[in-house]
Amino acid sequence: MPNSEAAAHRGGHDHIVSLLKRLRLDWLLDHFPPRLVRSVYVFVNGFVTIALLALLAFVSHNPFVFPSLGPTAFLLFFSPLAKTSSPRNTVFGHAIGILCGYGAFVVTGAGALPFGAHSGIFWPRILAAALSLSLTGGLMVLFGVSHPPAGATTLIISLGIISKPRELVIIEVAVFLLVAQALAINRLAGLPYPFWNETPSSDLSTQHSE
Repeated sequence: MPNSEAAAHRGGHDHIVSLLKRLRLDWLLDHFPPRLVRSVYVFVNGFVTIALLALLAFVSHNPFVFPSLGPTAFLLFFSPLAKTSSPRNTVFGHAIGILCGYGAFVVTGAGALPFGAHSGIFWPRILAAALSLSLTGGLMVLFGVSHPPAGATTLIISLGIISKPRELVIIEVAVFLLVAQALAINRLAGLPYPFWNETPSSDLSTQHSE
């Protein structure tokens, strides 16, 4: 396992142990396999955070839950100290994906037909998908923003699954809300989860991968 990945996993595991101690539930580690305890921890956090956003989506009738939010939640709670999990990379990563996805969707004419209305190959949509993903990747490298789930966000938009400007704003708001939940939970566990940029320790852990 690369040094940066190993450090991220250690950070996530220390995070879980710290939170269990604060909640006086560390006895679980003496009675159950550590991997099982960590698995349940990720399950509970993922369920609660996405369920809250899903409830908000149901009440407001807005897309506060979308496919790429799942892998983002996994990163924020399983590897909270990884560079890709920092609030800056998460927020900017999805923002780049949204802008590139919508730009490609408009420029290529992919929105000429509603999503799923064309039974065969619809070339504008294929071009939009390729253009949006390549732009997203290029801009994330250019600006030093690493957040892989943003690649899914840009495809969701460029393919026309979610394409209304108002809905795109909702997507970014949902990302902010997820980051806020991660900040609260990770800080509650005593983890130095950054308020914006990754911490110096995570910088050191990722130097070998850059």
